[in-house]
Amino acid sequence: MFFTDREDDVALHELDDANEVLLTPERSSYLPRLYDYVLVADKVEDMEDQTFKKQDAFIGELKKKNIKVTRIEHAGKVFFGICAPEEMFAKYKYLLKVSDSCNWSAEQKCETSVSLCTRIRIVHFVLNNTFIGSGESLEELLGQGAFESIFCLHEKKEQKKLRKEWASWLSVLKLFKQPVTDVKEYFGEKVALYYLWLGWYTRMLVPAAVIGIVVFLYGLAFFNTSPLIHEVCDSNTIMCPRCDIRCDVWNLSDTCTYAKVSQLFDNEGTVAFAMFMAIWATLFLEVWKRHRSLYVSKWKVFDWCEEEEELILEIVNNPQCKPKEFRHSYLRSIVVLLLVTLVLVVIIGLTQALVICRILTAILLSRSDWHFLRDHATTIAMMTGAVLHYITIQVMTRVNKIVAFKLCEFEKTRSFAATEKRFTVKMFTFQFFTLFSSLFYVAFFLGRINGYPGNYVRIGGEWRLEECHPSGCLTDLFIQMAVILVLKQTINNIFEFTVPWLKLCFRRTKAKTIRRKCGNCYRKACRKEEGNLFPCDLCNLRNWLDNYDLNDVNSFSLFNEFLEMVLQFSFTTIFVAAFPLAPLLALINNIFEIRLDAIKMVSLERRLVPKKTNDIGVWTAILEAVGVMAVIANGLVIGISSDFIPRLVYRYHYGPCAVSNNTNLDCMTGYINNTLATAFMSDKRVQNDFKQLIGYNVTQCSYKDYRSDEDQSLTSQFWLILALRFAFVILFEHVVVMCKFIAAWFIPDNPIRVKNDRLKDKLRRLKKELQEANANYDSRSTEV
Repeated sequence: MFFTDREDDVALHELDDANEVLLTPERSSYLPRLYDYVLVADKVEDMEDQTFKKQDAFIGELKKKNIKVTRIEHAGKVFFGICAPEEMFAKYKYLLKVSDSCNWSAEQKCETSVSLCTRIRIVHFVLNNTFIGSGESLEELLGQGAFESIFCLHEKKEQKKLRKEWASWLSVLKLFKQPVTDVKEYFGEKVALYYLWLGWYTRMLVPAAVIGIVVFLYGLAFFNTSPLIHEVCDSNTIMCPRCDIRCDVWNLSDTCTYAKVSQLFDNEGTVAFAMFMAIWATLFLEVWKRHRSLYVSKWKVFDWCEEEEELILEIVNNPQCKPKEFRHSYLRSIVVLLLVTLVLVVIIGLTQALVICRILTAILLSRSDWHFLRDHATTIAMMTGAVLHYITIQVMTRVNKIVAFKLCEFEKTRSFAATEKRFTVKMFTFQFFTLFSSLFYVAFFLGRINGYPGNYVRIGGEWRLEECHPSGCLTDLFIQMAVILVLKQTINNIFEFTVPWLKLCFRRTKAKTIRRKCGNCYRKACRKEEGNLFPCDLCNLRNWLDNYDLNDVNSFSLFNEFLEMVLQFSFTTIFVAAFPLAPLLALINNIFEIRLDAIKMVSLERRLVPKKTNDIGVWTAILEAVGVMAVIANGLVIGISSDFIPRLVYRYHYGPCAVSNNTNLDCMTGYINNTLATAFMSDKRVQNDFKQLIGYNVTQCSYKDYRSDEDQSLTSQFWLILALRFAFVILFEHVVVMCKFIAAWFIPDNPIRVKNDRLKDKLRRLKKELQEANANYDSRSTEV
């Protein structure tokens, strides 16, 4: 059964099959919409029911603001078509005209028209700031179940255009080409800037990926010829057991494959690549600012002000409104800071739990009856730890989001924009620690705090900590990063697309039987004709149901996409020294990510509320902070985690080229043996650690460390290497930071063309204002 309040019906100047038509940039006049929003509620028969009263009260408040509402009942649901009056937009245009945020120009002044994106944004603000008599807002009514959902309608003509040119898998072949201006006209500046940033980031990954491949191939070129690899593969050195129970001594040559993999990611090219990526991060941000300014100037939002826009919307909604004043509470700030610290401590505690899990896994595998598990216990434990870390990331992502929301509610921010900024900072901080705590442990603590034979560090006095391979610890970091990055990107993309797609298929299959009852509309007035049309309830409902079945979106839907990409940027830059192929994986992922997000946003989800902005907001500051952390982390990885410094010291101070003139030997010959110390079974402390070796024909074993064979004290070589490690880190960071500052200074944020265009616009505006003032003055003089 359908019925309509004809007093509330809205006329539409129809252009195309009763579909709302998006203004093209060339049009200067506004074409009215049939409906701005659709509000959905469960049908309530009892008029005395509180739910019905709240629905009726909210609709009544909308009508008091001259908002026209069309009601249609269908299948136990009530659909309210909402259309705002033209005077509401006339007020907005006038206030924008006198606003400082208006970017004046002679060709396009702010008051000429209100785009459909702006119209949707104004109506969205009015709806969310309309309160019923008890002071309840639409958001609270949605939470209480008085209304089920609210959504704005997709424009079928423009939706079809975006599907063809942008939101399709065939568009992947276009690589970096995106119609961002069309996206801006349909989804608003905020969404357009996200895709503009993502496209620019993907394009800038190309040189990083190419150089990463070169560094990888450089390591591959010496895969079989490196003297370090031959020394490991041909070694007869007996190594100390990796665990206390059922672990025997092992030959260094058993880890030949591991040594070859280490050479791929721990070589001289890694240092140059880490420096390049640190400078690349700065160049990316600086050139992005220039790229952004070109588009925001073109879109006439260069001088847009968020606070002034909010004030204009408040006045349009309620001329008697009072401004929401800025407030700050030191007590609340201290409490929030303590709670954030507590959450970070919990996240770091989870990292320690993962470390213990890895240790226990290695111990249990080493006790296995399978020779394969015993022989590869450490590697399998490391892989298991990486997978557990990924699972922890997925669980903590949801926990972190809830905690960040609660903290923002406690802060009682002034506006949604302020809430969004603070939520972004908190959520990124939580996610960063969740993702990188385990990596920081592997990079800087693994194998450095585990002790040595006779004095092992044990958890609970029982379980030994893990050790690094004699070829270095960087491969452990590489495996951890590769597993997390590949799993995170692949699985996330699969779920990100398939879950909304399956939900949509299920809903439309479920509603197919109901839709068949709707039949077809044969009214001539509802067909493609020129003139003023009044589409019937059937035509309206068909369009509403198509949008109703789509997946719901919220104010933070775009935030999730940004967070995913910024975390990927962090992976690509912070530990890139351990994984030169990270930019390549990121590039491949992003080429598909752009189209996947576009398809999801255009075809699988309800239309996002268009929001105006001229920047990506607080994400810029976060990206700059990540760039600084990348310099520090890569310097520490090369200086502390890798064997770059010990190899240099050996080559020029302890190797055959330094102590003799014998040119027949490679300068790195004997390096592996130089890094090993010896533990003798005659030492009682060593006997206590290796009780299982008593009775076997083993008198000594080797382990990786710079210690004296006699008393196991640290040698002078250890202190020399340690001093040079710290010196390298300081030198690396100072050089790279200086290069970053020079690059930032050399590349201005705004291109000269943008500055000159804005200068000319301001000059034309001032001349026009002066002409109008002179004309008024002359007219008054004539009257006198």
